[in-house]
Amino acid sequence: MSAKRLLLVASGGGHWVQLARMSPAFDGHKATYVTTLPGTQPPSPSAKVALICDASRSKPHLLILLFFQLLWIVIRVRPEVAVSTGAAPGLLAIQISKLFGAKTIWIDSIANSEELSLSGRLAGRYADVWLTQWPHLTGAHPGLTSYGGVL
Repeated sequence: MSAKRLLLVASGGGHWVQLARMSPAFDGHKATYVTTLPGTQPPSPSAKVALICDASRSKPHLLILLFFQLLWIVIRVRPEVAVSTGAAPGLLAIQISKLFGAKTIWIDSIANSEELSLSGRLAGRYADVWLTQWPHLTGAHPGLTSYGGVL
């Protein structure tokens, strides 16, 4: 299998922790991590980290800036695969990456045990692989799959 260009996007907190814990799965590929946490070190020594602003429902005025930051990163990286554990920045990243022909994977947060997050529900429209860590949520969302938890 040849090395792929990966774009790995997560907001701060648990979203980043989950993505970082999956980093061994990305070994051997050209990984670019994207997060909202200043000073974040890549979970893999050969990977790069790009910083973006943290737009959300509580900070909608930052969505335009976030869009252009992610667009620039996607243009530079040209990912073949984009993966996100959430939240709004990850959703926007997979939407933009999809427009550039990337395969996209959404893994909803482990914290959303009763229902999918808003970003997770919206991601189902754009993700080639749409995952939850809670098997009981798959019945309510056609196309949603669960292979177990990340943590």
